[in-house]
Amino acid sequence: MFNVERDDGRSTRARDLGVRFDGEPGPHNAITDVPGLEVGFTTITSDAPPVARTGVTAILPRGTEHAGVPCAAGVAVLNGNGELTGRSWIEESGQLQAPIAITNSHAVGAVHTGIDRWMAAHHPSSAAAWMLPVVGETWDGYLNSINAEHVTPEHAVAALDGARGGAVAEGNVGGGTGMNCYGFKGGTGTASRIVRVGDAEWTVGVLLQANFGSRDELRISGRPLGRASQAENSMETSGWFAREAGEGAEAVPGAGSVIVVVATDAPLLPDQCRALARRVPLGLARTGTTGSHFSGDIFLALSTANAGALGSRMSATGPVVESLPHVAWGRIDPFYAAVVEATEEAVVNALVAARDTVGRDGHRSPALPHDEVRAAFDA
Repeated sequence: MFNVERDDGRSTRARDLGVRFDGEPGPHNAITDVPGLEVGFTTITSDAPPVARTGVTAILPRGTEHAGVPCAAGVAVLNGNGELTGRSWIEESGQLQAPIAITNSHAVGAVHTGIDRWMAAHHPSSAAAWMLPVVGETWDGYLNSINAEHVTPEHAVAALDGARGGAVAEGNVGGGTGMNCYGFKGGTGTASRIVRVGDAEWTVGVLLQANFGSRDELRISGRPLGRASQAENSMETSGWFAREAGEGAEAVPGAGSVIVVVATDAPLLPDQCRALARRVPLGLARTGTTGSHFSGDIFLALSTANAGALGSRMSATGPVVESLPHVAWGRIDPFYAAVVEATEEAVVNALVAARDTVGRDGHRSPALPHDEVRAAFDA
């Protein structure tokens, strides 16, 4: 079994294989359908010891030019065996004031430093006044030599410099390069939904780094494709966790993490952003996960509306009273549905786009077989 690229050179996506999802996607079916939002990647692969299968994913909610302008934001956690820097300030103030990056568990510090350097170079006044970068992580130590310090601040700078709108690469790219999901090769996935409320139209986009779930859990549009798959399942049958964790440890199928970023151009309050973040687990659950104790499942939602609000400077001379227009709470349900739908599709897109990977010490991670997906959906 092997997977191939589409004729146009772009990675195959779940809909190309006949998978059907609820909701209406945006033009690129990606988080970059949110106007102004940009995504960049640095992918690090090397077969020379120590083997590298890792990288950095960068998200600029307002693009490069306005990277220091705050966004309303909120965080939710399904299981806390993970890290998202800057979370305390988001919870305190309801705002995000810096770029977002996702990488591997042991590279958080390097990426944090890289964002600081990039902001100092591109937005010196913002960097001088206030800097709390947001860096999330998932563990890629099965395929990547995670203690070899492959990721440097320069890799984070490169990912930010390369951030663009438009179509977004998926699978084995950026921070998702060495990740695994549901016993298959995982990685980066994205999707979007158009939301119409009354006469207004907005976009909700999701980007995630998928590194969670056991093979038996995987369901795609309700079909139990994980347990039915004929693909090898070396990650969950080889006892790799026991070898890496030390004598007496046991393999833990389903261990891993998922970082999810939700963005919208709809005007939302911080509490409404938190409410969107809390809906992410419902989308993940559609793909089968029950949420492992050994997984770090952390979700960030933000709104790019209301630029100039929330106080872009730490100052005692700013406005005494601010106004923040927002979607009425009674009209929020379509946004919840969009988050659930886009999260589900982003996970499947990550699996479909991923490619068979051999990493350190010959560890193998098979891609989800496209022929099995096509057969399940008669595509």
